[in-house]
This record gives sequence, structure tokens and C-alpha cells, in this order.
Amino acid sequence: MFLDDERSNRLRAQILTDVVGGFMNDVERARLLGLPETTRIRERTKIVSPENLTLGEHCWIGEGAVLDASGGLEIGAHTSVGLNCLIFTHSSWLSNMMLENHSGSDLIERKPVRIGKGCFIGGNSVIMPGVTIGDCVTINPLSVVSKDVPDYCLVSGNPARVFQRYDQEWIEGEAARVRAENAARREAAAKRGIQTTWGAPPAFDES
Repeated sequence: MFLDDERSNRLRAQILTDVVGGFMNDVERARLLGLPETTRIRERTKIVSPENLTLGEHCWIGEGAVLDASGGLEIGAHTSVGLNCLIFTHSSWLSNMMLENHSGSDLIERKPVRIGKGCFIGGNSVIMPGVTIGDCVTINPLSVVSKDVPDYCLVSGNPARVFQRYDQEWIEGEAARVRAENAARREAAAKRGIQTTWGAPPAFDES
């Protein structure tokens, strides 16, 4: 029933790791995979060639994401990868067109992907091989990023393009606004006897 060859045994070890990881929380799963202790990685995430993945501190990886590190993948600190995102560092299109789509084909093309620090990659987005994404970039959900993205901008679409540019002063202003709103919501919740463990509860209608 089970094949006893190098490829099968290598894949089987990864399959077993995925099964065991399915019973763990996001922090435990990160430790099982040898990722930084501050990493949170949700269920059903798949990492291809994890030995080629460099992950910064305080990263969050959403459910069902696929991180293909076979061509080299670097993700900076404090970056989130949304659910069901696909990050590719290899392509097999030539092996398909040359009718050589077999295991170990020498027509697999690999290009590294680099994602900066402080980025937010919205769910169901696709990052294509060879792309470099700068620091503090927001990628809207359902985007396909096929070209490099500069620092401090918002991109969206298929293919993704820049819709907004911002700077650190704008980010700090937005952070101050959200902190103030959350503080007000926590205060309103406390008056109603509601305790919050993180973030803030939904806004209450005071009318």
C-alpha cells in the first residue's frame, strides 16, 4: 500500500506533520514547524520547502494559506498573510507545454519572493514568483501581484496596481485614531459590565 522510496518518505513526513498540526493552536503549530515563537499560523496552512522560508517576528499566517518557499521566500516582521493566500516561488508552465510534467522535471523555474516588514496581505490574494514587496504595504483581498511593489502603498486588483501612497506620519495618525476609538468602546463596555480581553467590542448605540 505504501511506497518505500525517497520521495514518498519525504512527502509522508510532511503529511504527518500537517495532521499533527491540525490538533494544535496557532502558536503550538508554529513551534512544531520551527518558526519564530512569536509566529501565529492558522490551520490548513501549507509550507512548501520550509527550509527555504525566512520569517520575521510577530507574523500571522491565515487559514488555508500556501507558502511556496521552494524558490526562496522571505517575509518581514509584523506581516500578516490572509486566509487562502497563495505565494508562489516556482512555476511549472514550461514542463506542461513541453509535455514533460513529471516529478523532478528540469523545466521547473524558481524565483525568490521577498515581502517586507509591516505588510498586510488580504485574503485570497496571489503573489507570483520573483516579486519583491516593500515595507508597510497593504494588498487588498483578491489581488494578483505580478510585479514589484514599493514601500508604503496600497495595491489592489488583477493585476495589482498602486491605488494609494502614504507615509509614516499618516500611519501614526491612523493608529492614534483607532486607539482612541477602541479606548472609548472599552470604556462604554465597562459601564455595561462587559469585560474585553483584546481589541475592543463593537460600538454600542447610545441613543
